[in-house]
Amino acid sequence: MPSQMHDPDSATSAAWEHMEEVHHAPEPEVLLPLVERARLAPDERARVEATALELLADLREGQRTGWVNQFLQEYRLNSSEGVALLSLAEAFLRVPDPDTADRLISDKLGDGDWRSHRGQSHSQLVNSATWGLVIGRALVGQQEQANALKRLISRSGEPFVRQAVGAAMRMMGEIFVMGRTIDEAIRRMKKPENRGFTASFDMLGEAARTFPDADRYFESYLRAIETVGKARGDGTTEENHSVSVKLSALHPRYEVAQWGRCVPALTEMLEALAEAAAKAQIGLTVDAEESERLEMSLDIIEAIAGLPSLKGWNGFGMAIQAYGKRAQRTIGWAEALASRTGRSMPVRLVKGAYWDSEIKHAQEMGLSDYPLFTRKAATDVCYLACAKDMLEAKSIRPAFATHNALTAATIIEWAPDKRSFEFQRLHGMGEGLFERLVRDEGYRCRIYAPVGGHRDLLAYLVRRLLENGANSSFVHQLADEQLTDDQLLADPVDKIVAVRGTRHPSIPLPKDLFMPQRPNSQGLDLEDWRVLKRVKEGIAKRSDIGPEPDPVTDVAPSIDRASAAFPDWSALPVEERAGCLIRLADLFEERRGELMALAVHEANKTIPDALAEVREAIDFCRYYAGEAVEKLQPEELPGPTGESNVLRMEGRGVWTCIAPWNFPLAIFTGQVVAALVTGNTVIAKPAPQTPRIAAEAVRLAHKAGVPKDALILAPGGPEVGAALTGDPRIAGVAFTGSTATAKKIAHSLLEGEDRPIVPLIAETGGVNAMIVDSTALPEQVVADVLLSAFGSAGQRCSALRLLLVQEEVADQMIEMLTGAMDALIVGDPADHETDVGPVIDDAAYEKLMAYRAAMKDRWLKTLDVPEQGRFVPPTLIRLDSMDDLTTEWFGPLLHVATWRSGKLEETVRRVNAKGFGLTMGLHSRIARAGDLVEAKARVGNLYVNRSMIGAIVGSQPFGGEGLSGTGPKAGGPHYLPRFCAERVTSIDTTSAGGNAALLSLEDVGLGL
Repeated sequence: MPSQMHDPDSATSAAWEHMEEVHHAPEPEVLLPLVERARLAPDERARVEATALELLADLREGQRTGWVNQFLQEYRLNSSEGVALLSLAEAFLRVPDPDTADRLISDKLGDGDWRSHRGQSHSQLVNSATWGLVIGRALVGQQEQANALKRLISRSGEPFVRQAVGAAMRMMGEIFVMGRTIDEAIRRMKKPENRGFTASFDMLGEAARTFPDADRYFESYLRAIETVGKARGDGTTEENHSVSVKLSALHPRYEVAQWGRCVPALTEMLEALAEAAAKAQIGLTVDAEESERLEMSLDIIEAIAGLPSLKGWNGFGMAIQAYGKRAQRTIGWAEALASRTGRSMPVRLVKGAYWDSEIKHAQEMGLSDYPLFTRKAATDVCYLACAKDMLEAKSIRPAFATHNALTAATIIEWAPDKRSFEFQRLHGMGEGLFERLVRDEGYRCRIYAPVGGHRDLLAYLVRRLLENGANSSFVHQLADEQLTDDQLLADPVDKIVAVRGTRHPSIPLPKDLFMPQRPNSQGLDLEDWRVLKRVKEGIAKRSDIGPEPDPVTDVAPSIDRASAAFPDWSALPVEERAGCLIRLADLFEERRGELMALAVHEANKTIPDALAEVREAIDFCRYYAGEAVEKLQPEELPGPTGESNVLRMEGRGVWTCIAPWNFPLAIFTGQVVAALVTGNTVIAKPAPQTPRIAAEAVRLAHKAGVPKDALILAPGGPEVGAALTGDPRIAGVAFTGSTATAKKIAHSLLEGEDRPIVPLIAETGGVNAMIVDSTALPEQVVADVLLSAFGSAGQRCSALRLLLVQEEVADQMIEMLTGAMDALIVGDPADHETDVGPVIDDAAYEKLMAYRAAMKDRWLKTLDVPEQGRFVPPTLIRLDSMDDLTTEWFGPLLHVATWRSGKLEETVRRVNAKGFGLTMGLHSRIARAGDLVEAKARVGNLYVNRSMIGAIVGSQPFGGEGLSGTGPKAGGPHYLPRFCAERVTSIDTTSAGGNAALLSLEDVGLGL
C-alpha cells in the first residue's frame, strides 16, 4: 500500500482549497482570468486562422472520404431519424430474442421519414443505406399494408431486416471500436490508415457494478499492458502505444461516501497496473471521471506518482476535463505534483464527457451553482487557457484531445516546437484533421482507441456520438453547409466577452430551477468530502434527541381549540397564510442540521435520505404557498348579463392529518401546510415511532406565524387517530399509511346518521413492480433496482417490491444484481458509508424476518448484517409466478419473477390485477413499450428508464389509486382544492333598478 496515500480527513492541502474556490463559483468570476489567458494577439489570430483554414480543408476531405462520417452527417442528432438510429445502435446487439429485436427495429425505423434523405449524401454507400432504411420502414412500419403481397413481404421481410440491421450495427461497432481484443486492436493499428499514429487503448467498461466485474476489468487492463509492452518498438515511452484506465471500472463503489474503502483498494490496483506499465515501458493514463470524483482521483494519482518503485518512469499520466471550473487549477496541481516527485507527467486535456448528466445532477442536488461551464464557448475558452498553461509548464508533457480545427491551429501557434506535445483524437472520428500534420509535417497524434466486444461498447459509442453530434460541437457544425468558414472559426473568447461570461440563458441555476414560482430547496454537496464530514459530525453531536412529547389522552380539548381558532384563521387573506408557509420553509432551511439529525436518530434515515427529507418538506411549503396564492383567489364565472357569479375556495374546518414514520417530516409537513394554507385548522398526529421531529416541525410552524390553536400536535398511538377520525367535528382527514388503516378510517367517517360527509385523502402502499425487457441496459437496471428496492431499507411506499425481467435476459440480469448487492453496506444510518439502515421498530423487524425465513428456499441472494440492531438483510427472493406476490412487505425484500417476450401487455394486466396502483417502473429502449405501459398501467406514478423513488414536489406529484390511495396527488396542482369547500355566490345586479351596464352600452360599428 503506498505510504503517501492521503486519509480523507487530512486531504485539506492549500492546493485543493485553491481549486475549491472556483468549484461552484459564478461563471463570469471563473471565466474572467481564463479569457485573458486564452486571448490571441492580432498577429497570432491571423496566423491561427490561416492554419485553421488549411485544417478545415483537410477535415472536410476526410469527412467526404469516410462513409461513416457522411452517414452521421446525413442523420444528425437534431433529426428524429438520427435519434432513432442512435437508439437502435445503443440497444440492438444486446437483444437476444428475435421477437424483441423486431419490435425494436419497428419502433426505431417504423416512423422515420427516410424518404426525405434519399440521394442527399455525396456517398453512394450512404444513399444505398438510406434506400435500405426506406425499404426497412415499408417492411416493419405500422401503416396498414395495402394488399396481400405487402403483407407477405412484411412477414418474410422482418427476419431479413433484422439480419441487415445486425450486420449494420456490427459494422458500426468496427468503425468505432479498435478491436474486440487487445491483440486485434494492435494489429489494426498497423494498417495503412493508421500509419504514423500511436494509440492509447482503453479496455472498456465504463463502470463496474460488481466486484467480479471490477476484477475482470483489472485483469483486462493488466493483460493489455503486458500485450502492448511486448509489441512496443524501440522508441521512447511517448513514442509507443499506451493504455488508459478508468478508475470507476476498477471498483463498483467509486463514490465519495465510500472513500475509506474504495480509495485504498483503487490505489493498490492502480499501483499494480503502474508497476506493470513501468516494467513494460509504456504509458498509463488515468482517465477523467465525473466532477464529484475529482478529489478522489487526485488523491490516488498523487499516491502513485510518489512511489519510489516508479522513479525514473515518466509514463504515468492523467486526463483533465476542460468543461470543469477547476480545470485550470488542476493543471497547476499536476505541474506541482510532477515537479515535486521529479517526473515528467503526461496530461491529456479533453473538452469533457459527462456534461449533460452533470448539469442534471447539479440541478437535482439543489447546488448554489454548477461545477462546470454551461456554454460550449466557455469550455473552449477554458481549454485554450489550460493548453497555454500546459505548454508553458516545465514538468508536464501535454496531450490535446480535440476534433476542432481552430483549437488545433491555436495549439500549433503557441507550441514551442512540433515535438513538445501530441494531439489526440477518438478512433472513428475526426479523420482528416491530423493525417497531413502527422505524415507530412512531423506532429504527433495518438488515437484514443476503445477495445472490447461491440455489444459491451454500445453505451460508450452513444456517448461519443452524442458529444460529437450535439448542435454546439465543431464536428456537427462542420456538417452544416449553411455555416461559413468565418462562423466555424469564430473566436470563442469573443463569444464569451460578448455575453460577459454569463451562464447559458436556458440553463437556470440549480437553486432557480422552479422559478419564478418558488426557489428550489437548498441542497448540500455530499459529494464534497469536507461537507460530508461536517454533516456527519454535526449529526453525531446531536445524537441526544431528547424526550418524546407526551401522548394525548383526550382529543376533545384539542378539537375544541382548533374549532374556536378556525373562523379567524380562515378569514385571513390567503397571502398571509401563504406567508407563514414561506417563513416556515426558511426556518427549516436555517435548522436543516438539527432536522437531519432528528431524521437520522429517530427515523433511522441515512444521511442522504435525511437531507432529501428536509428538502422535500421545504419544497412542500413553498409549492403550496405559491399554488394557494395563485389558485385560491375568488374567480368570476360567466353568465347572463345583469348577473354576478363568483366561485370562492374556503376552508372546511378542522382537519386531522395522520402522518407515517417513514417520512416523518416531509409527509407530515406536506399534509399540515396544505390544510393550513387553504384556511383549515389542523390537529396533526404523527406516527408513534417519530413524534420528536413532528414536534419540532410544529414548534417552527408556530414560530413562523401559525397560531398555536390553528395547529395542534396530538402524539400517540392508533387510539388517538381513531378518536380524532371518529369525532364528528373533524371536517376532513389526510392520511398516509397502510391500506388496512385507510379502510378503517373511511369506515369511521361514515358512521353516525348526523355526521357530515367529509373528504378523506389517503395515500397507502403498493406491490410496486418494475418491468424489464431485453433491450434495457443491464448496468442501468441494476443501479435503479438497488436504489428502488433497498434504499431507505425498502421502507418507502414507492419502493420496488416485484422485479419482472424478460426471461431471455433474466439470468444475466440476476447475476449482475446479486453481485451488485454484495457492494451494499448495511449499518448505522449515521455513518456516511451506510446504504441500508435498520427497520423502524421491533414489530416491523419480526414481521419481515418471519416472512423472510418462510421463503428461505427461494432466496437467490441475501447479505450479512450487524448482529446488534433491527437489521433486516437485503434479500432477493425468486417467485415461480408474478401472481404469487399479493401483499406489500415493507422492507428490503425484493421478489423477482420472469415474463415472456411478446407478453408485455399481459404482464401489465396481471400487475394491475393485484389491485394496488401506486408506482410502476419500466426499463426498455422501445418507445412504443413505454406508450403501451402508460396506456395500460393503473398506477399513480410510472417511471421509465429510471429509479422508482424520489418523487419531486411540483415535478412528480405522488399518490396512487385502487388499494394504494384516493388521490389527489401530493405535491401536484390538484391537491389543495380537495381541502377546500367550493362556494358560489350569484347576484342579480338588475334587482336594484335595472341593468345599468347594459342600458349604457353605446352603438358600435354603425358608422354614425
